[in-house]
Amino acid sequence: MNVLMFGWEFPPNNSGGLGTACQGLTKALSKQNTNIIFVLPKEKPPNTEHCIFVSTNTNVNVRYLDSPLLPYITSKGYEKLRKQNTSYGTTLFEEVHRYAELAKQIAENNKYEVIHAHDWLTYLAGINAKKVSNKPLIVHVHATEYDRTGGNGINEQVYEIEKQGMEEADKVIAVSEYTKNIVVSKYGIVSDKIVVVHNGTEMEQHQINKTTEKLVLSLGRLTLQKGVDYFIYAAKRVLDLRNDVTFIVAGSGDMEHALIEKAAELGIAHKVLFAGFLRGQQITEMYSRASVYVMPSVSEPFGIVALEAIKHHTPVIISKQSGVSELLNHCLTVDFWDVDELANKIVAVLDYSVLAEELRKNSVEESKQYTWEPAAKKCLALYQEVRSW
Repeated sequence: MNVLMFGWEFPPNNSGGLGTACQGLTKALSKQNTNIIFVLPKEKPPNTEHCIFVSTNTNVNVRYLDSPLLPYITSKGYEKLRKQNTSYGTTLFEEVHRYAELAKQIAENNKYEVIHAHDWLTYLAGINAKKVSNKPLIVHVHATEYDRTGGNGINEQVYEIEKQGMEEADKVIAVSEYTKNIVVSKYGIVSDKIVVVHNGTEMEQHQINKTTEKLVLSLGRLTLQKGVDYFIYAAKRVLDLRNDVTFIVAGSGDMEHALIEKAAELGIAHKVLFAGFLRGQQITEMYSRASVYVMPSVSEPFGIVALEAIKHHTPVIISKQSGVSELLNHCLTVDFWDVDELANKIVAVLDYSVLAEELRKNSVEESKQYTWEPAAKKCLALYQEVRSW
């Protein structure tokens, strides 16, 4: 099976879970006799004439199209970026359309049976590829505009691209039932068109480095969607009761300065460590040292980070408003807005070693089934289905 896949980030150059998901899925697909042409935007290096760059890795052939589109970029962020190079689209949305036109070059000059596009920045590219090749299109919904904005002040242009992509696709993949419900209720896509494929993780063994320190970790993008402000409020509740706990906020995003200011305003700045954006071994060490990991997302389509924390033998507390909560039984869940309940459960894990050990042991065992192989098998079956139409 040959697949033309459009994404917009891929490790090691990724800023969030989408890149991790794309890497895990393509790696698992490649082990199941699937050849993938994975297309990414990348700003053209200086003094380079051609717009297509190629990097080959096993069965995954990564190709770059000349575009400055970046993961999780906003219109304001794009405007700043474009000041450095005026050869691209004048607005973010103009650049998304320009990138979709470039995608035709890849679509016209390669052989494949199925097109697979990840999230809104690539949907128009996927649609163009379908038009020039007459091959079936699958769009993969990792997050929607409703998730990113918490349902408040959605960007209508992003919404319309998402809706168009889902409507013109032959099938839609949602990363959870939670996301499927949003796609049906907010975008009007018929339920039968949507297939739920939960994300996974690579269950390699990690060295565990737990300490006697009481460390409470939140790791992810610092945006409204991730609910880190609720983590800060819960930290205040816990620290009102005891002062032997350190809270760690790892990640970057547009709320970073506001969160730092909020910690100072609440008088807990000395107990909240902002670790910045972490990669590789830094993340491993942070998970391994944490007493408990907290994912307080306002709207989380899946939440791979919860699985990553578990494989480092760290108990997790996750938002009920998350896709991963559909899979995990051996964790604690809270409504993202209930900071008192979140604080109570943090204290419970810190105080009761039997509870922490049971969560740790049972969640590790449970998570072993949530690898990328089942997700790849579901995608491969879907490829075979749409190809036969």
